[in-house]
Order: sequence, then structure tokens, then C-alpha cells
Amino acid sequence: MPYFDAASAAPLHPVARQALLAALDEGWADPARLYREGRRARLLLDAAREAAAEAVGCRPDELVFTSSGTRAVHSGISGALAGRRRVGRHLVVSAVEHSSVLHSAAAHEDGGGSVTEVPVERSGAVDASVFARALRPDTALACLQSANHEVGTEQPVAEAVAACREAGVPLLVDAAQSLGWEPVAEGWSLLTASAHKWGGPAGTGLLAVRKGVRFAPQGPADERESGRASGFENLPAIVAAAASLRAVRAEAAGEAARLRALVDLIRARVPELVPDVEVVGDPVRRLPHLVTFSCLYVDGETLLQELDRSGFSVSSGSSCTSSTLTPSHVLRAMGVLSEGNVRVSLPAGTTREDVDRFLAVLPPVVAGVREKLGATTGVPAAPPSPAPAGPRADSPADSLVVDALGRRCPVPVIELAKVIGEVPVGGTVTVLADDEAARLDIPAWCAMREQEYVGEEPAERGSAYTVRRLV
Repeated sequence: MPYFDAASAAPLHPVARQALLAALDEGWADPARLYREGRRARLLLDAAREAAAEAVGCRPDELVFTSSGTRAVHSGISGALAGRRRVGRHLVVSAVEHSSVLHSAAAHEDGGGSVTEVPVERSGAVDASVFARALRPDTALACLQSANHEVGTEQPVAEAVAACREAGVPLLVDAAQSLGWEPVAEGWSLLTASAHKWGGPAGTGLLAVRKGVRFAPQGPADERESGRASGFENLPAIVAAAASLRAVRAEAAGEAARLRALVDLIRARVPELVPDVEVVGDPVRRLPHLVTFSCLYVDGETLLQELDRSGFSVSSGSSCTSSTLTPSHVLRAMGVLSEGNVRVSLPAGTTREDVDRFLAVLPPVVAGVREKLGATTGVPAAPPSPAPAGPRADSPADSLVVDALGRRCPVPVIELAKVIGEVPVGGTVTVLADDEAARLDIPAWCAMREQEYVGEEPAERGSAYTVRRLV
């Protein structure tokens, strides 16, 4: 069964498995003890730290191992903010950071600090000049991921490094998604990553803090890992994480080129095979193994379930796959379609045959989900031919109201698509909806269907979204 969700957790690398089993036998003792077993464990820990530091591009004494990538982010942000509290309490983050960064930012704000969230372009990347302008004299820390976990877009880290250096602000880079593929641009101040993203064991992260960066670990003091990560080290997992990181980086150049070609194939063929699809994320500056697309008139949760029944494991940022019923913060920040969202992230070793079979399975699966939702009748596969231009319609007779209150994605958009042809060119359709996804998906539908999105107004329940027919 092809597993296409490596961005969530990559399968355990064979080298990681070998190192883990060996370290279970040799590295069970306390590395802080001076007897033979402790010295042996310490040697393993030191060797793992050196290997990880080499891959990261830092000194071994600048790197500590944590219980997860999330813990590394939380510790890195809180420690850097505390270390620079005399400078100020302002934090800069991008709008598409991993939730661990945004949760840390929210906690900082709740504690009296201030946060600037830098918006992104439709590709998912920040504008480096906008990021630079967000830096202030009281900025204690800036955070920017190396590449996005949902759409694969690479961020302008080098440009952000230069801006932060000029402003005298440390930059924390969340390199969880990219570290297994390549080093991060030089000049960062703090870096975090998570082993299960590159084929290491879950529950192992790393935090690197450059010498000279003011850093004050928060929480009760602990003598482990330079006081920056509390608790007994999970030495077998650390050894396996470092060994697999070295192994995947040695294979990265060849595997990246091979997987990039497969992703290019998916990016090109999906819009040809499936009507009404938007491929999102930067087509060039992106991770080699990841592609995300969204399908109109499709329930994301049902789509993933049907793909799973067909033998493919993928993930989604659709609101329909979340218990909160709100779209992914990444898709929302990008302003792209969220309904029917599919993220395909290929693990090492994925074959052309796997991808070809996925491309064969996807069209009937999407068609089947659309049929179940009643999206095949009255929803054209392409925009209708333009009607002769006439005066803009302002009378109520040229307007329709669609009541989609209480109905979840993608039903409000399906109902809109069914009736748009019933008003004349220049007429309007107003959709009443209380689903958060409508705020994102109705404007996205307009862009895809060449209609005009007039805007949103509060309604007695939910919101009223007005669309003007142009074609």
C-alpha cells in the first residue's frame, strides 16, 4: 500500500532501525555516570551529537536533543525571548509557521508580549521585504520556517537572515521539513527539527542555539543537555535519529531529483485528469517530495477515506478533516481553495508505478465523491460561454439568495455553482453560510470560475457572501 504522507512522518529508515537496535544493547546506561556502561553510553551520545551537528551546520556544543520537534520549538522560542527580555517583548512569525510556533506566539501574547504575524503571498512564501519591515527595535526574536509542511513552499531564509542580522535580531528557523534534504542557509541563530520527518524515530527533536545568542532556558533547572532539555536522554532514539539523518543526507541529492520528477508529473497530470482542481504552493521553490492540490465540490474527509480504501495514504488541510471545522491556517493565509484538499508527500523509494496508479485511481474517486454530494448536476465542468454584456443588475429580480446555513463544506459552494447560471450576467447570488470554510472557498471558487466576488457581510446567522455573475 503506497504511503504518501511522509511530511507527517517518514517511514523508519533502515539505518535508523539498525542503529536503534544496536543502541538498545549498548546505550541503556546513564551517560552522566563514570563507570564503564555510563562511559560507553556517553560515547554514543557524543558521537550522535557530532553527527547531527555536522548535518545541521553547527558546533556539537551548540546542539541539544529534545523529546520532540515541538518541544524544541517551545524551548527555543521561550528561551530566546527570555534571554532578550531587556531588548523588548516583540516576536515576529510568519502566518504559515507550524502550529507549535503559533502556539508559542499565542502563549507569549497571553503573557503580555506582542506578536507580528507576517502574511504570505498566494504561493505560501513571505515577501522578504515585508518580513524585514516587521522587525522593530524592541523585537526580541523572529521565526521563519525553512519550508512549509503543508504545501512545500520554501521560504526566503537567506534574505531573512540578512534582514535579521542588520536589525540585530536572532532568527529561529524551524527546519523540520527540509533538514533531511539539505542544510539551512547559513546565518541563523536558532534551529529546530524533528527526527520522524526524515526517517528517524518519533519522539526525538533537536535544538541548536548559536554561541553568542542570549538564551535563558525556562522551567525548572536541569543538568541534562546543557539545561536546555530536561529529563533522561532517550539514547537509543537519539543515536538512531543522528544515524538516519546522516544516511538520508548522503542519499538526498539523487533521491530529491527522482522524487521531484514524480511530483512534477503529479502537478501536471492532476489538473488534466480531474476537472476543477487548484494545485497550490510554489511550483519551483519547493520541497522535492511534496505537492498539494484542492478539488472543488469535494468533501475532504470523504475523499481521504476513499483514497485510503483504494490503497493510498494521503493527508489534507481541508476543514472537513478537522474536528474544529475550520480550514488549515496555512491555506487560509494563502487565500487558496481549502475544500477537497489533498497533500501528497512521497517517501524515499516511491516508484513511478506507485504514482501512475495514484493518478489512475484519483479521477474516479473524486467523481464518486462529487456524485454523492450531488455536485454532478447543474455544476458545469467549465465556465459557460460569455453572454452579451449588459447593464449591471441592481434589482432584486436579478438576485438570488442561497440558504446554506448549517451545511458544511463543500455544500455552500456546490449550491452556489448550481444557481449562478439562473441570474443574468451582472446579476448576483448571495450565499448564507455559517461554515468558516466558506470565507475562503467562495472567493477561491470565484477566481477559478471567472466570477466576481463582491464581498462578505454579517448576517443574522453566519455571513452573507455575494457573488456577481460575469460569464
